[in-house]
Amino acid sequence: MPNRGLIAIMLIQSQVDFIALLKGTGPIARIVLFTLLVFSIMSWGVILSKVLLLRKVSRESETFWKIFRKGKNLSEIAMACETLRFTPLVAVLNSAVDILQPSAVHSAKGSVAVQTTASPATLQRMMQRSATAEVTLLETRLTFLATTASVAPFIGLFGTVWGVLTSFMGLSNADTATLRAVGPGIAEALIATAFGLFAAIPAVIAYNQFVYKVRSIASQLDDLQAELLAIAEGNGR
Repeated sequence: MPNRGLIAIMLIQSQVDFIALLKGTGPIARIVLFTLLVFSIMSWGVILSKVLLLRKVSRESETFWKIFRKGKNLSEIAMACETLRFTPLVAVLNSAVDILQPSAVHSAKGSVAVQTTASPATLQRMMQRSATAEVTLLETRLTFLATTASVAPFIGLFGTVWGVLTSFMGLSNADTATLRAVGPGIAEALIATAFGLFAAIPAVIAYNQFVYKVRSIASQLDDLQAELLAIAEGNGR
């Protein structure tokens, strides 16, 4: 087995060479690397915040469906769901509770009649509007991840092309054309591509996962609307 101390020395040496290579980059390459670093930091902030949010939404959605299946009436369900603050299912339910709950009206003869406040079509429009608003809220900042995933590789490629161009221009003015002369410039140029991929790959993976989860939540919102419409039709609205 290779000596662990030798491996550690090699890793430290490669790290030192990498840092020295970064220090030797030109102004354009530094601007490119700084831009990619900003994209990477901001995208990771979005990723972490969305992971935490969607995890809470998923847990509360499961709790909501348990309450919804066991509830006897909409008032009881709405009251039990007051502690659920993250799932969009509660917002859609609340938008329909006032319409689905009948109000008693005393007629002139003393009998009690049920006053309907809206038609099923109106109920559906109100729930759809609320569901759309909730899904749009969940999709906030996902466009930044998509932008990072598509733009970062091209920014890195620009830095690489610029670095290679600069290296070959310097090589054309040199007396001897050797790999030792052009190698550092090419390595410096390829750093930009590496940074671009480092920023883009996590953004692509996270974006696809988040879109899948948001679509799953949107599907649950559709199921809830169907359930509430069925209740409305069962009440003769």
